[in-house]
Amino acid sequence: MRGDGQGMYPPPLRLAWTIWGLGALLYLFAFYQRVAPAVMTDALMAEFAIGAAALGNLSAFYFYAYVAMQIPTGVMADRYGPRRVLAGGAGIAAIGSLLFAYAPDFGWAGAGRLLVGASVAVAFVSTLKLASHWFLPQQYALASGMALFFGVVGGVLAGVPLRFLVEQFGWRGVMGSAGVFAALLCVAIWLLVRDDPTERGYTSHHQNADKPHGHAPVLAGLVEVLSYRNIWLLMLAPIGFSGAVLTFGGLWGVPWLKQVHGLEPKAAAAVTSVLLVAWALGGPLLGSWSQRLGRRKPLYFASGVVALAGWAGVIFLAPPLWLMVVLLAITGFASGNIIIGFAWAKESLPMRLMGTASGVVNMGPLLGGVFLQPGVGWMLDHGWSGEMAGGVRLYDAATWQAGFGLLFATVAAAVLVVPFVRETYCRQTG
Repeated sequence: MRGDGQGMYPPPLRLAWTIWGLGALLYLFAFYQRVAPAVMTDALMAEFAIGAAALGNLSAFYFYAYVAMQIPTGVMADRYGPRRVLAGGAGIAAIGSLLFAYAPDFGWAGAGRLLVGASVAVAFVSTLKLASHWFLPQQYALASGMALFFGVVGGVLAGVPLRFLVEQFGWRGVMGSAGVFAALLCVAIWLLVRDDPTERGYTSHHQNADKPHGHAPVLAGLVEVLSYRNIWLLMLAPIGFSGAVLTFGGLWGVPWLKQVHGLEPKAAAAVTSVLLVAWALGGPLLGSWSQRLGRRKPLYFASGVVALAGWAGVIFLAPPLWLMVVLLAITGFASGNIIIGFAWAKESLPMRLMGTASGVVNMGPLLGGVFLQPGVGWMLDHGWSGEMAGGVRLYDAATWQAGFGLLFATVAAAVLVVPFVRETYCRQTG
């Protein structure tokens, strides 16, 4: 051991992936909660006697709180370390999950969704913070992509498996068990996670880990982060790329497939899961390819164009089911380009600001859910003809297409943003 408190050897990969993995598990849980309403739309609309706009808002309560917490989360991760932030988030998520599961009315259900969204908002940024300490810099894009992979695994679990469990045990019992899982994860994180390898006697991969430094005032750090143009632009682009995936895969894809294409609920959930699985695969692969290319902009832009073309085919061409599944797979894979954006943002400013910057940039994907989930719901209710079945509103194909047109327009705007981001050539600033 060295006299300065830092070990002579880097942490073994097994330990690094275990530490990182517990943070990623909370992100898996976050994603599960994010998209779970998609397979419970009928049950929630009937249970609380609400239409599409209200359901969109109930689902989006999660996003409202998640987005509001992103900047505080980044600041807390920089100031208090990811271990405390992750453990606290998991504990509060358990309470919010139980509140939603056993809510007596719409108001309590919304409060539960708000609490869950606010608490799990710490997961992604804190896991990125762990990655910057426990992995080599060139492994950061891979670790970021794998975090998205873990998240989307949660989304897939909230598809066909969740639909099956809901049919067997009811949505309240299943969502209540999710709260128990979050409580157990809180304990595991507190016992096992450490902020930096030096706390386990190893050399840190963070370039400033052995340099004593105080914490800059919160507002000053935030102002400094926002002074970098790349951070603003890399926050705006995922509003389209990620927002479209979360809106389709996380809420409106399943009812659209049921009402327009006549699919059974589990089959519809399986189709939307294709989008999410492809998204999970696209994240780490596109991030790794960008690292090998030594540039961020070309691959981010090209994949954005592919995603835009894919959404155009799904929404406007009315393809047969097999072709739609193919298009959703391609679109999901290309939309994984947001992982390039996280690595790009990290390289765009000094490492000491990484937590706050990650929080700002991570607002983008969730802002898409904030605007698009209720936006599509509002469009659906606006075009509703009054038809209902089993207490659930039914919408025709033209109304669905108008609602999903919002997705296409937002992705198109995201593609136009990318050329204005300054290239970093995969090199760290400061």
